[in-house]
Amino acid sequence: MGIQGMELCAMAVVIMLFIAVLKQFGILEPMSMEDTSDSDLELSSVRHQPEGLDQLQELTKFTKKELQSLYRGFKNECPSGLVDEDTFKLIYAQFFPQGDASMYAHFLFNAFDVDRNGAICFEDFVVGLSILLRGTVHEKLNWAFNLYDINKDGYITKEISA
Repeated sequence: MGIQGMELCAMAVVIMLFIAVLKQFGILEPMSMEDTSDSDLELSSVRHQPEGLDQLQELTKFTKKELQSLYRGFKNECPSGLVDEDTFKLIYAQFFPQGDASMYAHFLFNAFDVDRNGAICFEDFVVGLSILLRGTVHEKLNWAFNLYDINKDGYITKEISA
C-alpha cells in the first residue's frame, strides 16, 4: 500500500473516531420508532437557531426525525447553539488521552466550520455529518480534500520546516 493509500486509511480512521465521538455524546444515536413527535425543532432562547427542518432536509440526507434527534443531542451538548474551537478540541481530546490531538482537531474543526466564522452551528454540523455518513464517494472525497487543504488554496501541500 502506497503513501496515498495509507493517507486514505488514516482519513477513514479519523472519520470513524469522529463518529464515535458523536455517539458517545448522544448526538448520533439510533432512531427510535417510538419518537412520533411531528413538531419542528425545539428552539429555546439560544444565540443561534437552526434553519427550518424542511431546508435542512433538502441540504442533507437525514429524515425529519433524524434531524430532530441530532438537534436534541447537539443542543444538549451545546446549549448556545454554537461550538467554538476550544470546546471542539476538548471534546475531541477525550478520545486521544495519550497524545496531543489539538492540531488535528483544529483542522477537523475548520472542515466543519464552512462559513469560517469561528464556530460550528447545527447546520454546519449536520451538513458535514450527512456527507460523511451518507454522501457519495465524490462528496466524501471533496470533504476530505477540504480537511487537508489547510490554507484553502485548492492544493494539498506538505509544509517543510526551515
